[in-house]
Amino acid sequence: MSEMTFEQMLEASFKTIHSGEVVEGTVIDVKPGEAILNIGYKSDGVLTKYEYSNDPSVDLTKTLKVGDTLDVKVIKVNDGDGQVLLSYKRLALERGSKKLEEASESGEVLKATVSQVLEGGVCVVVDEVRVFIPASLVSDTYEKDLSKYAGQEIEFVISEYNPKKRRFIGDRKRVLLSRKEAAQEKLLSTIKAGDVVEGTVKNVTDFGAFIDLGGIDGLLHISEMSWGRVENPKKTYKSGDKLKVLIKEISDKKIALSLKFNDTNPWINAAEKYAVGTEVTGTVMRMADFGAFVELEPGIDALLHVSQITKGHIEKPSDVLKVGDVITAKVVDFNLDEKRVSISIRALTAPDEPKKTDSDEEVASVDIDAVIASEAEASEDK
Repeated sequence: MSEMTFEQMLEASFKTIHSGEVVEGTVIDVKPGEAILNIGYKSDGVLTKYEYSNDPSVDLTKTLKVGDTLDVKVIKVNDGDGQVLLSYKRLALERGSKKLEEASESGEVLKATVSQVLEGGVCVVVDEVRVFIPASLVSDTYEKDLSKYAGQEIEFVISEYNPKKRRFIGDRKRVLLSRKEAAQEKLLSTIKAGDVVEGTVKNVTDFGAFIDLGGIDGLLHISEMSWGRVENPKKTYKSGDKLKVLIKEISDKKIALSLKFNDTNPWINAAEKYAVGTEVTGTVMRMADFGAFVELEPGIDALLHVSQITKGHIEKPSDVLKVGDVITAKVVDFNLDEKRVSISIRALTAPDEPKKTDSDEEVASVDIDAVIASEAEASEDK
């Protein structure tokens, strides 16, 4: 048997490789457009930037460094110049496709960065595989402008997997709804009517504000924003405001909130502050033909009947008063059960208690809260 030459022994020391084979390579040199890898073969492998990524602007010096190891696929053993052509991209595509297939079957939640924002949705890349997420599946609420998602890492599931047509569809909405439902169930199991919780103003409307309680929204109606009168919620609150709110009622997943805390109820000490005969000062807030409503403090309105404004006869309160006027009067009637206060300017000047007239008897039967509620309902209907 003849002895092997040095060249033959050197040749035999190298492993054999074939096109399509996956090998491990170590970066021994890197330039912006290509990297040279030692793959344990008699020739080094060449990995161009076009076989590294689908991004033509990639700079390999920013993604690879000498000493890095990575799995690559052999494209051609000899390119004619004795070099081995390698591809990282094609191997990543195969692995990415397999990963998407498994995620599609299992419902696994994937995570990737938004690489492109289109008019009809956004694109993410999973191991070099492009996944499209339609605009209707990007969020659980309608969003006209998706540009905020550019470069953002998001989570999603695969809702459609079709490698033959290279159609890979993602769904972020399903993930958000699932987590929101879980958060809602957890929250509803821990809260009850009467609890005070902290929330964040999410949206403000003419009739109230929606408060995010951490997984579920509660409604803070305009009538529950204060013991006093709130004319415009949008001037009082804005999105992002933090509030401590009282859970007034829970019905299924609907939560009614309130800022009318019992310890701030102005009627608690009202019997002492507004006892009959007490002189008070208030602001005219609104008027009707039969009298004016005067705010003594937020949450307590008093009725100043037209007959109690002056000694002389007047047809209606607007003959001598206007909204915003600050007036001084005397309390002539107080009813805590009905939360009703009647006041009189005449009583400050008249030497004797004014005699009750038929119209006064009618005043005594007026329920201020009922009138206010009626006005609020009429305002909402508008």
